[in-house]
Amino acid sequence: MNDLESYFRNNDKRLIHKWIHYFDIYDRHFKSYRGKQIVLLEIGVSQGGSLQMWKNYFGENAKIYGIDIDERCKDLEEENISIFIGSQTDRKFLKSVTSQIPPIDILIDDGGHTMKQQIISFEELFNHIKDDGIYLCEDLLTSYMLEYGGGHKRKGTFIEYSKNIIDYLNGYHSTQRSLKVNKFTRSINSLHYYDSMFIIEKKPRSLPYHEMVGTVSFSSEIQERNFTEIMASRLIRFLTLNIEKTFQFLKIRSIFIK
Repeated sequence: MNDLESYFRNNDKRLIHKWIHYFDIYDRHFKSYRGKQIVLLEIGVSQGGSLQMWKNYFGENAKIYGIDIDERCKDLEEENISIFIGSQTDRKFLKSVTSQIPPIDILIDDGGHTMKQQIISFEELFNHIKDDGIYLCEDLLTSYMLEYGGGHKRKGTFIEYSKNIIDYLNGYHSTQRSLKVNKFTRSINSLHYYDSMFIIEKKPRSLPYHEMVGTVSFSSEIQERNFTEIMASRLIRFLTLNIEKTFQFLKIRSIFIK
């Protein structure tokens, strides 16, 4: 049992409600942040217990923020815990939150769990997460529940929305114009799907490359041809990306010159 689950099992403070299998996942992705000066934002304060749990787990150097639509949650503030009152579907409100807090190390969406809430929160807050930060969305079981706007393979669910990010992660390797390198390609290091949970670990990335070491065991015409084709494709991809950047630069420069 890790420290988070131990805290939960022995909690005599404010109410906490969590799926038990979450604690191993939390600890796996969060333990490297313990004792550091981090910023954590959790959407969904509820009774305030999880904010106290994060405060205990990460230590006195952590600054904990919460978002909830229930005005009573404001009374749950304490040292190193600040709470904003507003809706996670209100883009203007979310922008105001990011203007008032430092860049985020860990963002946890444990809010209302509807498709609209999860998608808007991701779109508005992802850019405010640090380059080496973590985004986590809980309770993705609602993507399979009609009452939350979910449904298996249903268009517009957060699960279906998030599947596009798998493509973005691999954007550097696409040879089709339908999939281009974007901000997610350049900023996401890994994606993790668990039962009812989705995690993104951020890290700046440039065009990947590979190398070959060791002695050749035997000559293979097919292998050599495939390698040549791969290298040529990657060279074309690299040149295309830089040409696009050059045209964008020239377009912007011409606007300023005018």
